[in-house]
Amino acid sequence: MDAKKRKRLEAAGWSVGDAKDFLKLTPEEVALIEMRLALSQALRERRLESGLTQMTLAKQLGSSQSRVAKLEAADASVSLELLIRALLAVGASRRDVAHALARRIA
Repeated sequence: MDAKKRKRLEAAGWSVGDAKDFLKLTPEEVALIEMRLALSQALRERRLESGLTQMTLAKQLGSSQSRVAKLEAADASVSLELLIRALLAVGASRRDVAHALARRIA
């Protein structure tokens, strides 16, 4: 949010913050969410680069298309293990997974 808009909202009595503030997340919870987002983004990018559909990836994983959609949406019901397994299934190396985890999500 730009400074002008923030100042205008605060002048009107609004409290301006982020999801961390609103949900009162601990630093560990924030880190876990950022890791999940980074892995899911990397999965979607790699799947698209490989020319795979969600259905094709689902078959490779022995899962469903809707589960792959949840993987790519960083749904909390999906384990980090499945996210990593899906990345490996689309050709990512352990180094690629590490790079995805190190990436900062804006």
